[in-house]
Amino acid sequence: MNKIIRDILITLVIAVVIFFLLHLTLQSFVVLENCMEPNFYEGERILANKAVYWFHEPERGDVVILHPPFNPELVYIKRVIAIPGDTVEITGGVVYVNGLPLDETEYIMEPPTYTFPLTTIPEGEYFVLGDNRNNANDSHTGWTVPEENIIGKAWLTFWPLSEWDVVDHYPLAEQLESPEDE
Repeated sequence: MNKIIRDILITLVIAVVIFFLLHLTLQSFVVLENCMEPNFYEGERILANKAVYWFHEPERGDVVILHPPFNPELVYIKRVIAIPGDTVEITGGVVYVNGLPLDETEYIMEPPTYTFPLTTIPEGEYFVLGDNRNNANDSHTGWTVPEENIIGKAWLTFWPLSEWDVVDHYPLAEQLESPEDE
């Protein structure tokens, strides 16, 4: 009888440890609006990796889950466009990072119809945009995201089942390398 109780206790301890590790490293979120169309739709469920940024900083092109700085109760999904120290400008339907235009045809709904003045992103802050550029409350409206407000990197769309897929992250840094860097 003692062996059965010991085996049950060991199984319970292992289950509790696995539960807490999963809770610490992964979290699910529901897409609430259409600001990330055509890549994410309202009602989709996303699994985010909360541990990835323990090992490196968010990168340009990452799709992140975040709390906007003006309301920590809200949860947004956005794409990182610029990192601390970068310059950003939006004009003529093109997003410029460090003076170079981004080719965003693979992931945006349509080019932005607004302008954003040349701005340097402060240390510890990130410039994020929704993929549905003209229908998103994002950094073009005047706010950046403090690093501590980034919850995690979107990893997997798991609901509805027909949309089950690994999230595409477009490495924008490759576009920003000048010929002198190579």
